[in-house]
Amino acid sequence: MPAPRHLDDTPPDGTPSTEDPPDPRWALILGVSSGTGAAIAEAVARKPGLEVFGVHRGRYPDTARQVEARVREAGRAVFLRQADASTPDSAEAGADVLLERAGPRSVKLFVHAIAGASVGRFLSEGPDRLHPRRVQRTFDCMAHSFVYWTQALVKRDLLAPDARLLGLQNPLDQTHLGNTGLISAAKAALEMYVRHLAMELGPRGHRVNLLKFGTVMTPALHHVYAPEALAHLEARHAAMTPAGRMCTVEEVARFVSVLTGDEAGWFNGATIDFSGGMTLRLMDLVLNP
Repeated sequence: MPAPRHLDDTPPDGTPSTEDPPDPRWALILGVSSGTGAAIAEAVARKPGLEVFGVHRGRYPDTARQVEARVREAGRAVFLRQADASTPDSAEAGADVLLERAGPRSVKLFVHAIAGASVGRFLSEGPDRLHPRRVQRTFDCMAHSFVYWTQALVKRDLLAPDARLLGLQNPLDQTHLGNTGLISAAKAALEMYVRHLAMELGPRGHRVNLLKFGTVMTPALHHVYAPEALAHLEARHAAMTPAGRMCTVEEVARFVSVLTGDEAGWFNGATIDFSGGMTLRLMDLVLNP
């Protein structure tokens, strides 16, 4: 692995260099080992060429190794930390490791791609009842941890000038799916966090946004759904999406690369719709099946 790059790097003899120090730009990605997080890690390593510090829970060790290999193939440093990224303590500990490896003002991009939610019903008397522990866990994973990590990064002066902080959203803020009320509530909280952090970090030159996209095929979906159910899922998305197909994780990842560029520097506090118009035909599908 290439050695981490620090803002204060000097030659071994201690003589100050006459050259400008390298631009130490890292991407911090939570939920890096599979799905959208993995695709984003690979995309930003290629363009704009960021080193990758990722956190994952270890559920997909094979794909985690693939991420490491592909980031290195792009010529970038990579460090994947196995931990639960959803708690305040894990954010503090992870930020300490990141500071040691990358140095201050090194994080150009922070992507919150943790998937850890409970589905069910609030008033059910069955096993799908959303008990308080499931509620707390979902909010920690999908909303609160965005704040925990942002606080830890700011505390250690880890954000590079013009850093981009990005949460991920889905179209459930526009429509209703019976057993996903807790997910929708957590994502609504995340959206409010993004807006308020955009106001607090904006004067420092940083940008905080939310990227909304539709269902994408991930290892988690393949784990939850049988092949027949996945085929039905794809067919229904093809019917309601104007493009006639589902979005891919690669398309999402390439757009995140765009959002790291100077051209996207005026987005702040925004919910950026990358859903491909997924919900436009819902009424038509109900009334004209």
